[in-house]
Amino acid sequence: MKSLLLTAVLIALNGGAAAPCHSQTNTELFKYYKQYINLNEDQISSIREGDAFATHLESRIPAEIFVFGTVYIKAAPESYVKFANDFDRLRRMSEYLAIEKFSDPPRLSDLKQFSLESQDIKDLKECKPERCNLQIPASSIEEVHQAINWSAPDVDQELNQLGQKKALQLLLAYQKGGDQVLGEYNDKRNPTQVSEQFKYILSYTKALPRALPDFYNYLLNYPSAKPADVENMFYWAKVKFGLKPTLRLVQVVTMQSTNPHEPAYTIAEKQLYSSHYFETALDLTYCIRSDDPKQPGFYLVMLMGSEQAGLTGFTGSIVRRAAVDRSVSDLQKSLTSIKNTLEHNQ
Repeated sequence: MKSLLLTAVLIALNGGAAAPCHSQTNTELFKYYKQYINLNEDQISSIREGDAFATHLESRIPAEIFVFGTVYIKAAPESYVKFANDFDRLRRMSEYLAIEKFSDPPRLSDLKQFSLESQDIKDLKECKPERCNLQIPASSIEEVHQAINWSAPDVDQELNQLGQKKALQLLLAYQKGGDQVLGEYNDKRNPTQVSEQFKYILSYTKALPRALPDFYNYLLNYPSAKPADVENMFYWAKVKFGLKPTLRLVQVVTMQSTNPHEPAYTIAEKQLYSSHYFETALDLTYCIRSDDPKQPGFYLVMLMGSEQAGLTGFTGSIVRRAAVDRSVSDLQKSLTSIKNTLEHNQ
């Protein structure tokens, strides 16, 4: 990923890195494509004509993966927001084994399908700090071992009920205390401090306060200083990823703007917990209205960043290449599908 990429896209969309915001034009967006994503004129022309584009971007360390994608859509930006929040549609997608939006406030019943795989349950029995096949805090490892009767015939049910309670407790604590309650994963020798990892992945946006200061500060300091034009939503999902189905808790922060100098919508999907693979993950989506009266619609820009376990060393480098290639391919296919669906529904 280019240094300060997330900063660059917002500064580029807000009138250039060295000058104050004057206008959000597609010329500036195309300049961003060229200067920061290294696209040539033919690639930019292809995007303007409606072709989806995706690529991987340079990262600071091997554990990081950053993917960029964009497509022009002949539809209103609002149609994308509605599409992205359609959970009935998501449940029909093969990569989701289960997904559920949390109530406001969250309830334990929201997690009734939140369940571990049988192999995860077997792994938990042998789980120890610094040596565990699930991402889990040391305190939770000890609690599981003390609370569960491993010889009971309904041990699977006991563990899933405990997992549901712990997930709800984590979410409620996060809604009150923010990142500081997310703790750390002690499944490996080197613990992962979740809040620090999130700050690190967000550190690509050091200059972001100049572009979208309220949005940036809210992501970093949630639940403090909530802007008036921002909405929150939380969901959990069991997704197919790698060799193991993975449980995730996710916060979705959506900012709507009528300011022509800003994206019509800016959406952040922030991972709060993942049972496997993802130590940290942050996806940023921008819906940028076209300023060409002959070409009404919007440019959908996606920046997907994550820090994942198992991507270092010789074997990890092979896994990394495969993960990057798959992420790029999946994003391009997804952008094409989104475009086709939204334009068909016009």
